[in-house]
Amino acid sequence: MIRTNWTRAEVEAIFNQPFLDLVYQAATVHRQYHDPNEVQISTLLSIKTGGCPEDCSYCSQAARYHTNVKVHKLLPYNEVIEAALRAKENGSSRFCMGAAWREVRDNSDFDKVIDMVKGVNSLGMEVCCTLGMLSEQQAERLKEAGLYAYNHNIDTSEEYYDDVITTRTYDDRLETLGNVRKAKISVCSGGIIGMGESVDDRIGMLLTLANLPEHPESVPVNNLVPVEGTPFENQKTASVWELVRVIATARIMMPRSAVRLSAGRLELNYEGQAFCFMAGANSIFSGDVLLTTPNPDANSDAELFQILSIKPKEAFKDAKKQGIEFNQIPSGQGLEHTY
Repeated sequence: MIRTNWTRAEVEAIFNQPFLDLVYQAATVHRQYHDPNEVQISTLLSIKTGGCPEDCSYCSQAARYHTNVKVHKLLPYNEVIEAALRAKENGSSRFCMGAAWREVRDNSDFDKVIDMVKGVNSLGMEVCCTLGMLSEQQAERLKEAGLYAYNHNIDTSEEYYDDVITTRTYDDRLETLGNVRKAKISVCSGGIIGMGESVDDRIGMLLTLANLPEHPESVPVNNLVPVEGTPFENQKTASVWELVRVIATARIMMPRSAVRLSAGRLELNYEGQAFCFMAGANSIFSGDVLLTTPNPDANSDAELFQILSIKPKEAFKDAKKQGIEFNQIPSGQGLEHTY
């Protein structure tokens, strides 16, 4: 049963049960709603890097922190399309474009992103963007261009949020998710563990996501990658056991959602990643860089998939299965624009 009225006591009972019982329950739910031997491969490209005015304590792209990230302006259209084509050749069915903006502004850069969305959409890939805060009208423009999904993470619990970020509120994040939903764009929203939060905060984050009016179609679970120069540079990250526990609980609470094994995967061996898949993760990001942080390369992922007999998931499969409408541009259209 798909629920959006979980109580904290119910979630605590799920989250805190014996580890193997939790994984077994999650694996059982996973098999009811998904093919356990199918994992979506996604690629995330930073189309505008660094210089962000936010103060997210984990982020290498915040202008106020002294990190080794080189600032670059918005990438040219052709470079983005070429990256999407390479991603598709390597098995990715979803291509996500990330810009280090606090919010989307109605300017020429946003116009260029609209063209990029059209171009990637015409390749037959699910197009995702993560561009910061978004108005309802901006979400509508992205939808019309063929955007399939929009990522905007809540990061952590509402109670711990101010210890991580002070330049935007929790309600700001929820408002953007609401605007995305109104535009009938697939919602991608999850969070990060290993930032010094408590177990109660992890439960609170999952409770917020699972009690939205509709579950996010995609729930990324990130393990902090400490970045030198940020406030969290010396933070001890979560163990694989803690990561699996969060993934398993997310799978039980949000059974139809894709649970994405996201940042921090480079620190996991094949056995740890296999445990995450057993617990309900069914999406990964491929490519040796995830925005600005290191990530396993495509050859490593291909070997892992071969060992586990996992097949990549085709684009738009969930939308077709659930009868969701999406604006897919016919192949070949939308690629002619250059800068």
